[in-house]
Amino acid sequence: MFFYVDESGNTGLNLFDAAQPTLYYGVLGCVKNLDTAAESLLTKLRTRLGVKRLHASELGVGRLAEIAGDIAAFSKKNDVRFFFYKVEKRDHAVILFFDQVFDAGLNEAVAWAHYWTPMRYPLLFKVAFLFDEDLARRAWAARREQNPDRCAVQLIELCDDLLARIPLLPDARSRTLIGDALTWAKANTSEISYGSSNRETTLQISPNLVGFQQVLQGIAMHTDKRGRKARWITVDRQTEFNTAQDEIADIYRKLRGHKTSLGPGMPKADWKTMPETPPVFMPGDESAGLELVDVTLWCAKKLEEGKTLPAELHEMFWSQARRGYSDEVSFRGLEKRWSFLADLPLPEGAKREEIERLIDEFDQRRLNSMAKL
Repeated sequence: MFFYVDESGNTGLNLFDAAQPTLYYGVLGCVKNLDTAAESLLTKLRTRLGVKRLHASELGVGRLAEIAGDIAAFSKKNDVRFFFYKVEKRDHAVILFFDQVFDAGLNEAVAWAHYWTPMRYPLLFKVAFLFDEDLARRAWAARREQNPDRCAVQLIELCDDLLARIPLLPDARSRTLIGDALTWAKANTSEISYGSSNRETTLQISPNLVGFQQVLQGIAMHTDKRGRKARWITVDRQTEFNTAQDEIADIYRKLRGHKTSLGPGMPKADWKTMPETPPVFMPGDESAGLELVDVTLWCAKKLEEGKTLPAELHEMFWSQARRGYSDEVSFRGLEKRWSFLADLPLPEGAKREEIERLIDEFDQRRLNSMAKL
């Protein structure tokens, strides 16, 4: 299969641009090479509109509606599928804080079960309850800090301010667990290793790279489901993150064939179908597939933001999205999964094998019920 990847809402390492709080990735997948199969269609559409390239933000709703029917007909005929991924940037900053400071392998005050079992989710939500916008900004600034001494000072001050909010938590047990973890972290900042060692490390924890991991995992899941391989992955070229995206893809490629258990009651990380082909980075005006995904991603973002689109664009969008998937990195997404997991009957005294069987059932149910666009 051939895949074409574009993104929207990119603010680089600035996670707190009020105008763009969410990073979006859109992916088109097709058994045909859209760069050749769609080129004659796009040549006709460009000529009709009098443009050199179909760029949704420049064309706007009215002009896109003029060509939506042609794209919809092509998509249905060629089984073009759209996949949509999101990273809520503020949530990402808080999740990163939790993953580092409450890691049971680093923080001696955090019990193993509170990090490596589903108990991590209610603990994460309660930690997140302590954060406001300013604290989230500071958590991300400290996570990006490359000077260990400055990072230690920032982490201590952040932990102090979070500790001052502990009384806001409604139950004594949470106040004890979180209070102890934050107290240990501020006293042992060198053990937490909260900052980044260099700019490349910072890029790897950016929303862009986290979202790109979703893209690769989605491609692996889709090709596995259809019994096919990813022959080509075309990614829109840009200067800041392409190198880091290529490095992530290489790491996933080396993990291919492996399966990792995250702990009892947790989903398994299955790398067996990760794409073998490396991504190819191309300018958007040199790929018909990237032109098409730009249009669909623009529509998806408008719908996500509650904007109204004409019927022609709805039909075009659904012609690709009806058999696609969506997923997100956010507290909303985690809560959805956690509430689903909480509904599973975990019998008292269940053995590890029973818990793993139940989590396999949960994971399959999650995949089957993943929000379809």
